[in-house]
Amino acid sequence: MSNPIRNVSDTALWVAIYRAMESERPDAHFRDPYARKLGGERGEAIVKAMPDGADTAWPMIVRTAVMDEILLREVAGGVTTVLNLAAGLDARPWRLNLPARLRWIHVDFPDMVRYFRETMDAETPRCRVEFLEADLREASERERVFRQASGSGPLLVITEGLLVYLEPRDVAQLADALAAIPEARAWLTDLASPLLLKFLAKKWAPTLKEGRAPFLFGPADGTAFFEKHGWKEAEFRSSWVESFRLKRTMKRAWLWRLMSLLQPAARREAGRRMSGIVLMRRTP
Repeated sequence: MSNPIRNVSDTALWVAIYRAMESERPDAHFRDPYARKLGGERGEAIVKAMPDGADTAWPMIVRTAVMDEILLREVAGGVTTVLNLAAGLDARPWRLNLPARLRWIHVDFPDMVRYFRETMDAETPRCRVEFLEADLREASERERVFRQASGSGPLLVITEGLLVYLEPRDVAQLADALAAIPEARAWLTDLASPLLLKFLAKKWAPTLKEGRAPFLFGPADGTAFFEKHGWKEAEFRSSWVESFRLKRTMKRAWLWRLMSLLQPAARREAGRRMSGIVLMRRTP
């Protein structure tokens, strides 16, 4: 079968099907009634094409659930604007109980924004949603987006599923630019490690690379990478640890957990931080 992933934007279709799978469970941690439609046939094809596709839904489900929790807490704590970069098919303004006053800025490539808007045209969001078409790889485009995001009070930036597809220099430039936004209060993202990239090298990497969506960013120094760019870790939620809390674990997770008890503390900590959801705050 030919590779159904054509470019990095198609990964949003893939993740949407994972959200649909979780939403359709009786014990779902979140409900996304739009995910199956947004993911469409191509999203279904990607899940089938990826090695162990359906069985590896758990990290995406954990990521979504944990980010939902942190987002709602930050909004309750005073965030008035959310800047969602490379937003893909994120339907949080439609599916979460967000205040009507919240300003939500949905940013992605023009084709992705148009597809999302057409698919969601008949639905009503719970907060104020603005759409911006932009190629964030271009400095001038980033500046335009960040200027438009300014001026509406405390700002939370979300980059869900984005950084792993960027070169380190691009992540550094993005971090610098975000730190320069006066209202930027916090940055919510997911973060991979070199250990995770190595683990996925034989399973997912070949398919993603062929589809022009290779995994690139997994800093050896973890969240310390961002400190020289104006951001400091405020909260790290290990995907591995959260998977047990949420009861969405990988196959034979109990065995991996048992084996980890026999490892040195440093190696256990490296495993805990192999992948995680991170909330960073701008340094003074």
